[in-house]
Amino acid sequence: MNRAFSRKKDKTWMHTPEALSKHYIPYNAKFLGSTEVEQPKGTEVVRDAVRKLKFARHIKKSEGQKIPKVELQISIYGVKILEPKTKEVQHNCQLHRISFCADDKTDKRIFTFICKDSESNKHLCYVFDSEKCAEEITLTIGQAFDLAYRKFLESGGKDVETRKQIAGLQKRIQDLETENVELKNKVQDLENQLRITQVSTSKAGSVMTNSPSTDIFDMIPFSPISHQSSLPTRNGTQPPPIPSRSSEIKRDLFGAEPFDPFNCGAGDFPPDIQSKLDEMQEGFKMGLTLEGTVFCLDPLDSRC
Repeated sequence: MNRAFSRKKDKTWMHTPEALSKHYIPYNAKFLGSTEVEQPKGTEVVRDAVRKLKFARHIKKSEGQKIPKVELQISIYGVKILEPKTKEVQHNCQLHRISFCADDKTDKRIFTFICKDSESNKHLCYVFDSEKCAEEITLTIGQAFDLAYRKFLESGGKDVETRKQIAGLQKRIQDLETENVELKNKVQDLENQLRITQVSTSKAGSVMTNSPSTDIFDMIPFSPISHQSSLPTRNGTQPPPIPSRSSEIKRDLFGAEPFDPFNCGAGDFPPDIQSKLDEMQEGFKMGLTLEGTVFCLDPLDSRC
């Protein structure tokens, strides 16, 4: 989905962005309850959940139990469900976990949304009975989701993909460093073998003749790894010493220290924050769907 937010009809937002960003929008409603659903989206999914919770409500009503009243506080930080008098938070539904929101086109009181539980990771459908403002509440949730998604992109959402690319580069660098070490070991082994061969050749040459062999141009063959003592002097100067292969600082084939993109200390994100950012990105990528549907389809529902 290219858009983080989708809806069936083009509707106008109900509130200013500042109202949802710096404050929250309160609504009063009756809480019919929540029930687990199999899918994060779908009209039939929420329709079945509404029927189930309405039936349970009729049973409780026949037993003399009242439907509890709650206060909804909607902002870019989520949908809080509170006890109206004590303001105790009963549920805190983060927006990136809300995937579907719907209101009843025929009964203006009923609205519902599906949210993924933060502990069990199960999809729960929450159903409410408001005072004929169900559509306004669903639009407010949709506007809050849209603003939260934009804020996520502006603050840190883009960094998630960047860090994933850096992680891939780090893996590639580690592979190259491992290959570099293997090549260095092979070069060292070849040097040792050639030095042993040269020592043996120099000893044999000292017994046979003191003059070195020359090529067809009467030149002494060049050996890049010949022992320093075996090379004759030129103009009374000694050739430069062969640099040692061992070094305290680990370097690559070009003599540079290996680059570690994650060796940044305070700039790194702890694993728990990184997983949270990944979770938010995945939730916003799924998007929020708003729909107007019909929940009351039978005589029992029509009396709700």
